[in-house]
Amino acid sequence: MIGIVNYGLGNIIAFENIIKNFNVEYCIINSFNDFNKCTKIILPGVGSFDEAIIQLKKKNFYEKLNEEVKLKNKPVLGICVGMQIMFNQSEEGIEKGFGWITGKVKKFKIDNLILPHMGWNELKNLKDDYLFNDIKEYSFYFLHSYFVEPNDQKDINAYCNYLQDFPACVKKNNVYGVQFHPEKSHDSGIQLLNNFIIQCH
Repeated sequence: MIGIVNYGLGNIIAFENIIKNFNVEYCIINSFNDFNKCTKIILPGVGSFDEAIIQLKKKNFYEKLNEEVKLKNKPVLGICVGMQIMFNQSEEGIEKGFGWITGKVKKFKIDNLILPHMGWNELKNLKDDYLFNDIKEYSFYFLHSYFVEPNDQKDINAYCNYLQDFPACVKKNNVYGVQFHPEKSHDSGIQLLNNFIIQCH
């Protein structure tokens, strides 16, 4: 069972419209107990780091999500802000992230750089991973002003460039994260979601 976490900061309908075509069981996680039905978790996100953490805590999802990922080792895919909150902290605010991947979230600080980084961009320096299987074009849709910086470079699975290289995909054990939006990335995004659901563990 695939669970899509609904905490008010993600396009749940877009994910549901894609996943319902994969011939797998899924549910929208709207309550504490919904987590118990799921074997894999998708953590979408739009907006700010602090707001994401605050909303998860308001719904009593924060500790439960941490338990599912860290203690039960359920695979999780964080998307955009959903990936950023997997890290320890962000320059965007004061809330503490989950720390599933050690590192921090930083703001682009290049002079005259237009923010947010918005639109299609190519991945590069990809590692061999189930997440990228059968993807024909590594072009994905981005919308962000902050990027993750893992302490361990081994946690980076792919980079992107927006006047500087930044991590676009990370992985550590059962924790996967992408800075881009697969739900907006057409065939490449659909295949990536399918790979996570079917192959990643």
